[in-house]
Amino acid sequence: MIYAALLRGINVGGRNKVDMPALKRAFEQAGMMQVETYLHTGNVVFTYETVPVDMLTQTLEDAIYHEFGLKLNVLLRTMNDMSGVMDALPENWENDQGMKSDVLFLWEDIDDPSLLDKLVIQPDTDSVIYVPGAVLWSVDRKHAAKSGLVKLAGTAHYKQMTIRNVNTARNIYKLMKAVQDT
Repeated sequence: MIYAALLRGINVGGRNKVDMPALKRAFEQAGMMQVETYLHTGNVVFTYETVPVDMLTQTLEDAIYHEFGLKLNVLLRTMNDMSGVMDALPENWENDQGMKSDVLFLWEDIDDPSLLDKLVIQPDTDSVIYVPGAVLWSVDRKHAAKSGLVKLAGTAHYKQMTIRNVNTARNIYKLMKAVQDT
């Protein structure tokens, strides 16, 4: 099965520094196959046998702790999970000079459409879509300071998600598809 591991909180603001080649080796030593990393923010695509996600997550978190001494949360998404997110992601959403668009990948504890009722969404500014496993969020850059997204950091919900901009999310999915095609 093809997975994307999304690590939360590495190489951000000089904290929790993790070298990507070393991360790749740690995944390989834990038994993962066809391991590829993307960017320096903790995105790893790999294949592994089908096992319960919580067992695989624990294996990877243990491998990261053993290799780097860091207790990091790993969020796993299968190819089917990522396909669902990509299918729901509007094609015209970009992360560029004019638009800020993100995918908020959710841990199971908050993965529910009712999460939208708990977020500060500015209806005149924010475009927000729930899809199983993620919240898709887009705002025109000239209105980004008014977006409810800026109020997310520091909330209890924020600690239960990991965010990738839409360009990164699309590239992770492309990498998953490339691994599938090999």
